[in-house]
Amino acid sequence: MNTTNLDAIPRDRLPALLQAMPKAELHIHIEGSLEPELIFALAKRNGVSLPYPSVEALRAAYAFTDLQSFLDIYYAGASVLLKEEDFFDMAMAYFQRAKADNVVHAELFFDPQTHTDRGVPFATVIDGLVRACETAQRELGISALLIMCFLRHLSEEAAFETLEQALPHRDKFVGVGLDSGERGNPPEKFARVFARCRELGLHLVAHAGEEGPAAYISTALDVLKVERIDHGVRCVEDPALVKRLAAERVPLTVCPLSNVKLCVYGTMADHNLATLLADGLCVTVNSDDPAYFGGYMNQNFLETFAALPQLGPREAHQLAANSFEASFVDEARKQAWRAELDRVFAAV
Repeated sequence: MNTTNLDAIPRDRLPALLQAMPKAELHIHIEGSLEPELIFALAKRNGVSLPYPSVEALRAAYAFTDLQSFLDIYYAGASVLLKEEDFFDMAMAYFQRAKADNVVHAELFFDPQTHTDRGVPFATVIDGLVRACETAQRELGISALLIMCFLRHLSEEAAFETLEQALPHRDKFVGVGLDSGERGNPPEKFARVFARCRELGLHLVAHAGEEGPAAYISTALDVLKVERIDHGVRCVEDPALVKRLAAERVPLTVCPLSNVKLCVYGTMADHNLATLLADGLCVTVNSDDPAYFGGYMNQNFLETFAALPQLGPREAHQLAANSFEASFVDEARKQAWRAELDRVFAAV
């Protein structure tokens, strides 16, 4: 579309536009979409005892001081996931919310080690998620891909074991990622397993530069050879890295509400998303662990744009277009989504 027209869109139309525009979500931990109500429903279904007396008490515990304080509750919530149907129900609840937010494509992270370490078979996890992805495509028109994440607080040997369990299901996921606590767990800790995944033709992504320093981003690119950086907001500590990320169009899957909830930034007004965009980086907006961090995709867009007045219709269009560019799908589908994005903006 003629992007000069974007500046003519009145600012009061922006909230409606943010909600209506098609978008892809590239940084969503499916276990992090498990709402307290569903946690309690699954606990009852599976006879699991929870350390919280009620939905309200669990939600009240979502006052995080850092990444680790969140992870402690996150893993407790995952304890209710035992059967294939549980993983299906969890993912479908997410897809329903994604549909309401006009998400047309989602690339879901899942953490098999969180479940296999509890005795849940790998097949139970991935089969439930795959069935949900197929149902979402068929019934909601949302396309979805799965990315298997290694927990970085565990050993590389444990990651290799997980990869071996995953290989019989190689056709069900498109890539691997690296998540969990960054501090003390640099990307190079997983150099060999990522090299093996690259040989297998898997897409590679990694969390870096959230709580970890900018150097972790460089290492993820140079040692792990990742195609996307999840978070990456601390790249601004290294101006040369910012220039590299812009020149190479390395996508950053930024999660604004998560960053504030985990105290990476004091308030949304402190967030550097606008700076990253102005520097020419391929930034995207995502919800991360929306059940815990206060909002799904549209809430992230609305609160970010409300707090950062330098963001307007042009940046909204750019962020949505970036999400399609950074996705792991064929160019034809990207083009179709971009055309729909232009149609929504032209109709304002």
